[in-house]
Amino acid sequence: MWNRLFNQQQNSHEKANSSVTTAQKVKKFRPYQDPKDLVKAGTWNKKSENKEQPDLTKVKDLWIRVSLKGNRTYIMSGKKPIYTMLSTGGVYHKNKSDTPTGTYHIQHERGAAFYNHKLNEGAKYYVSWKDHGVYLFHSVPTKSDGSINKEEAKKLGKSPGSHGCIRLSIPDSKWLAATVPAGTKVVIKNL
Repeated sequence: MWNRLFNQQQNSHEKANSSVTTAQKVKKFRPYQDPKDLVKAGTWNKKSENKEQPDLTKVKDLWIRVSLKGNRTYIMSGKKPIYTMLSTGGVYHKNKSDTPTGTYHIQHERGAAFYNHKLNEGAKYYVSWKDHGVYLFHSVPTKSDGSINKEEAKKLGKSPGSHGCIRLSIPDSKWLAATVPAGTKVVIKNL
């Protein structure tokens, strides 16, 4: 009897510690602390922060930092994040994301919507950062009729899900595609 009680207590203690460890791991994957006004992960129809999105034409030392495992994209001014976006990168296969890591630059390709028949998926508001239209920042995915794929949209800021692009909320993707200057540096890392 005593052994059974001890084992039950031990198991509950391990489960409690395991959830703390999981929360700590997620935080470890984010290079910057989440701002207090960041919306709840999975929110795809609102901008990620409740503050005004910055005027990217006036940001000094502008660049973009993506944390794939942290599911965050940061608008940077030098070494400081000035706007944080919930994001979803590529699915992992054998501990490697479908989103390429490295340093890239915003390209000229951008638009209001696209649909890829091969992948049976599209998105709203996109801007290219690699291979001239292959790898994009874009909204959460859309279906063939243009409606939001809500099952996939729920992953925003929580887990990987794309074929290699970086997914953002609809307002964030619209703002980024309309305002980010071509040539802006983009750094994509696992952490």
